[in-house]
Amino acid sequence: MKDLTTGNKIAIGVIAAIVAALIVLFVVFHRGIFLVLAIVTAVIAVLYFLGTVLQRRQEQQDEAVQQTKQNMTMLVIDKKRMKMKDAGLPQQVIDATPKMLRRSKVPIVKAKVGPQILNMVCDERIFDSIPVKKQIKAQVSGIYIVGATGMKGQKLVSDNPKKKNWLSRQMDRIRKAGGAG
Repeated sequence: MKDLTTGNKIAIGVIAAIVAALIVLFVVFHRGIFLVLAIVTAVIAVLYFLGTVLQRRQEQQDEAVQQTKQNMTMLVIDKKRMKMKDAGLPQQVIDATPKMLRRSKVPIVKAKVGPQILNMVCDERIFDSIPVKKQIKAQVSGIYIVGATGMKGQKLVSDNPKKKNWLSRQMDRIRKAGGAG
């Protein structure tokens, strides 16, 4: 069994202290509110530990993808977000995907790799920066695009920057009016 990290030990101690305090309050006062607080604390503790397990699993998967990635040159024909079953991915990939994820939209890149045209799933973090109708060097693991750079090694920049939300626009307006921007 792996040793617990210092952060996990502290979190376990804090949660144990909170639970102990709630149990003492429940025993002393016999009120329903403390029972509710105890249940909420238990739910938060379970969610915390479930989150750490899922985070470890995600890190292992990322490590496996990084070990198997290859560099490829490809011409990006089209990119869009679409449902997995409509994306034209191999049936084997769709069958291996959990049923709930099949209905969600994923970033798909249609690219010409060598003589063949492939539909590939792209990492959400780099999807917006991939240019359409241009040649790129991509790091690919199976049919999953992990990273991309321009042909001459330059970093790709998104053509259309993300739209600012209402609060950011208001803050910019205030800064501009106040002379701070």
